[in-house]
Amino acid sequence: MAEWISEHAVEIFGAVTGILYVFLEIRQNILLWPLGIMTSAVYIYVFRENGFYAGMVLQFYYLAISIYGWWAWKHGAMSNEHGKGKAGERVVRRLTLKTGVWCLLVSLALWLGLWASLSNWTDSPVPLWDGLITSLSVVATWMLTHKILEQWYVWIVANAIAVAVYLASGLYPTAVLFLVYFVMAIIGVRAWKKR
Repeated sequence: MAEWISEHAVEIFGAVTGILYVFLEIRQNILLWPLGIMTSAVYIYVFRENGFYAGMVLQFYYLAISIYGWWAWKHGAMSNEHGKGKAGERVVRRLTLKTGVWCLLVSLALWLGLWASLSNWTDSPVPLWDGLITSLSVVATWMLTHKILEQWYVWIVANAIAVAVYLASGLYPTAVLFLVYFVMAIIGVRAWKKR
């Protein structure tokens, strides 16, 4: 057991920081963003080492979007049109039909592009699923930067798929992380609805 822990220490560390990230996300704590930067840096390595290339590229996206999200939550345009929340604080909002259609189209385009790229140019063991998880995650993270409630539903779907894929691939700490993400996404949607 000690040998296994030693061999998977980086992945375990990434899983722990990832769980803390979602806890802070549920609480709408701005510190989720620097923690997200740390988690992404760890998972760039983990996914590269295990052939999850779309997942690895996704982590680079997470690094960039975390910097943007940190800025947007602190300085960006506020969604305080109904007088809810503190002055200068972004509040949770609902997905509009137009934004929903764009999110769907972007997800589909990314998925098809990633699936084709991973199938043709990499040795990815699961190109279809790696591409799908990545495309959903890209859109959900963008939605998070804008505090759109429905991002939680996208995470529920993406995390459920990820649990099955990572278990089948032997990435057990990562599968546990995504199982926790799945449960926390359910908690998150309830918590955000209350606000």
